[in-house]
Amino acid sequence: MNENPSIDCIVYRSRIKDGMYLYLAANHPYAELPENVLQGMGRDPEEAMRLSISPERKLARADVLQVMENLRERGFHLQMPPRAEYLANWDNDKLGLRGRAQE
Repeated sequence: MNENPSIDCIVYRSRIKDGMYLYLAANHPYAELPENVLQGMGRDPEEAMRLSISPERKLARADVLQVMENLRERGFHLQMPPRAEYLANWDNDKLGLRGRAQE
């Protein structure tokens, strides 16, 4: 059993597609990503942050367990931009108001 379940990663922001982020395992070379991922992210993405991800960590728009699984199996996790309907309801979702009648 793994005593330290956390994974160190670098999060990149796409310069091509707004809202697209790539979680890359810290030990995985960027240049070795699949060609379609490189095309979507661009050859020179912006580093957004460095994280140590563990099951207890909350991520804004991704399931931490899925991200960790993808980092372990593939070396990366690609977070796609949110859909328009998600963005339209984001404030209400955060406040727990979605589906309630407006008063």
